[in-house]
Formats: sequence, C-alpha cells, structure tokens
Amino acid sequence: MAEADLALIPDGISMAEAASLPLVALTAWQALVERGHVGPGQRVLIHAGAGGVGSIAIQLAKHLGAIVATTASAANADFVRELGADVVIDYRAEDFEKILSEYDFVLDSLGGENLEKSLRVLKPGGLAIGISGPPDPAFAKRMGLGVMVRLAVAVLSRRIRRQAKRLGVTYEFLFMRADGEQLSRIATLVDEGVLRPVVAKTYPFEQISAALADLASGGSRGKIVATLES
Repeated sequence: MAEADLALIPDGISMAEAASLPLVALTAWQALVERGHVGPGQRVLIHAGAGGVGSIAIQLAKHLGAIVATTASAANADFVRELGADVVIDYRAEDFEKILSEYDFVLDSLGGENLEKSLRVLKPGGLAIGISGPPDPAFAKRMGLGVMVRLAVAVLSRRIRRQAKRLGVTYEFLFMRADGEQLSRIATLVDEGVLRPVVAKTYPFEQISAALADLASGGSRGKIVATLES
C-alpha cells in the first residue's frame, strides 16, 4: 500500500474501531462528498442505514446539512435516528417508493429492484450512487479495463442507465479507492465527535469463518471486525 493511502488513527478510539472505518467511511465520503456534492437542505436517501456503510453515511450526510431518510428494520429504527436519520422506513413493512419522492441523492447498497425503485424517488437531475452494481462504462474507463471488458460492462448496466435517462436522473457505480487525504479528513471528524465508528462485534482472526457467517446472516449494526490477538 502506498504511503499516500494512509492516515493517522483518530485519537480516543480502539484499534477495532479504527479498523472498521476505512472501507465504509471512504465509501460514504466518495459517494456523498466527492460524487454527490451533498449540501444543506438536500434530501438524501441512504439504504440499509444500520449497516457498515449506512451507519457512517447517515452521520456524514447529516453533518453536511442534508435531510436524511433511510431504510432499516423496525428493531433498528431508534438506532438510525440516533445516528441522525430524519425519516426511517421499515423495509419489511413499508415500500419506500410509495413514501418518498423528489429526493436529490440516493446511496444504494442493495442493487437490483431496490436500485430501480431508488431511481423513481429522485427528482429530475437527481443522482443515484450504487455500490453493489452494476458497474457502468465510466467505471470501466477509470479502471483502464480492456475494450471487451468495457463492452461487457456497458451491456450489464445498459438497462439501469436507460431507466435513469428516461426518468431524467443519473446512475453511477462507485468502487471505493484508497485515499489518505480523505482518511485524514474523516479522522478529524471522528476526533471532533461528528462521526463515530460503529462496531457490531469483533472476532479473533482464528474465528474468521464464524465472522463471515455472521456477516452473511445480515442484521448487524455497523461493522464486524476480525482482530489479531497478541
């Protein structure tokens, strides 16, 4: 890893909390700040608000001045409100598409039908960022992928891009990249109490299979972290 990709750990947090941050916090930052240019008064929908990315994205969006809606289970409703969510939709009992409209930005971590419905809650000119796919041609170009792979990517995302164009909105795929400067800015927000890491559970590295099974079962608040015991 390059030195430019690194940053100092924020003060006053544990190693497990520090380890939980880079992937999810950089994803949230690059979606909301770098791509979305989210600002005061904008309406933002963050799916899976109790999860690793969602729990940080809610806090960051609120810090940026946005009005934040999120999807979560009823059991996690109070938790995501504590993080800063203004509107909480129980995804098991409610259809967010029937409740929300005229949103500026959506961060989608689920893909498929959920992504298609997310496009329809955006106002004209709105932006949906997907982190579960499908990848788009712009992503393939940034990654320097070969012509055949770029063609395949274009085909994979053609349907969702056409839907977005028809609705007058934009869809973009995000694949998080390492960035030490952004990590430093995130660390400052942690030091200032703006962002707090959310660790659901830690597992010794020797129990990594159990950690992966826990992750696959879903429903965790925040990140699951594997630790190296000394």
